[in-house]
Amino acid sequence: MTDELRKSPVLVDILVANGFVLTEFTAIVELLRTANRVTAKEAFRWRWLSKRGGPVTCRAGITIDTHPFDEKHTAQYVFMLGNSDPDAPDLSQRRLIKAYQWAGTRVILLSEAASRYIAETGEQLMSHTTHWENRALLNERGTPGMGSYALVADDGQITTSAGMGATYDLVLGMLGGHISAAAVATVTDIFLHETIRTSSTLQPFGGKELSRSGNRPIDQCIELMQANLEEPLRISELAGYLDISERSLERQFRKHFGTTPNAYYRELRLNQANTLLLKTSMSVREVGLACGFSNGFSSLFGRHFGITPTALRRAQAPAG
Repeated sequence: MTDELRKSPVLVDILVANGFVLTEFTAIVELLRTANRVTAKEAFRWRWLSKRGGPVTCRAGITIDTHPFDEKHTAQYVFMLGNSDPDAPDLSQRRLIKAYQWAGTRVILLSEAASRYIAETGEQLMSHTTHWENRALLNERGTPGMGSYALVADDGQITTSAGMGATYDLVLGMLGGHISAAAVATVTDIFLHETIRTSSTLQPFGGKELSRSGNRPIDQCIELMQANLEEPLRISELAGYLDISERSLERQFRKHFGTTPNAYYRELRLNQANTLLLKTSMSVREVGLACGFSNGFSSLFGRHFGITPTALRRAQAPAG
């Protein structure tokens, strides 16, 4: 990088639509702002854009004022944020993405923006990733392939990411290409971000790469539970796989989590059911079966969450 280029701010476009993920927005903007403060110069300059411009509101109710998309694709990076509605029409921007690519811009798609791109390209490739929750929708709609469960994946043209908290790791990695390592370390410390995870790091849930307790047998047990949500294993089977007694397994779960293996397993399955209810169009019965509840699903769900599956889906339906 020449000295002249180093003097020019790196330009970043941030594309949003109503329902955008606030966590991702603040991760990008606050990290860029803090990088400018730490380097005592305008190392980065950014703007947020939407299809029509004007006020755009995230699901948390916070509104930002945006510029409309234009033909001046001069940014070095463009981020398209995830959305509370995976079917939001404004997530479909293939023509705009191509225009940025032709201009030499690095295109970065986060969570639902990534899954929409994957769906529209027609295949889940190992060079593409998205948040593990979005896999449920891709799989339900028959998008072929397995895809990657890494935090970030790069296909040579477009970067896809799980988004959410992984946005911090992604942006911190990006900063390293433009400011010194010491400056990146300072930004990382300011955000109390202990380590910058590499792009190949697997997502904690979807990637089954877990460290919940620091106790390897317990962590292995959780991995087995998460790998067998649709057809749950008996606790005796789990103990057998781990070569420990059921009594020992229960004692260790109570020590680390204050609950029984059965209760922990049931809650994992109910949490997965919650994801499927909100992210797919599967019927309530289909969701129950997919999470290992052959009967009594609605009652169990209602007792745990305080709301029935049908009522939850109705309450969380995207507004207009």
